[in-house]
Amino acid sequence: MGELTEKVKGNINEAIGKGKQKSDDADTKAEGVKQELKGKAQQLKGEVQGKLGDDI
Repeated sequence: MGELTEKVKGNINEAIGKGKQKSDDADTKAEGVKQELKGKAQQLKGEVQGKLGDDI
């Protein structure tokens, strides 16, 4: 997967996670936090791939 793919997936996960955090259900909120963090990690991976190349 390339840099752009990881960044897009990261943005999507962050947006969905932020939406879930607005829920009244505690489990859904926790899932949203986890999904948002996953998205941030994916974006970081995409940035690293951009700097080092897709061979990581």
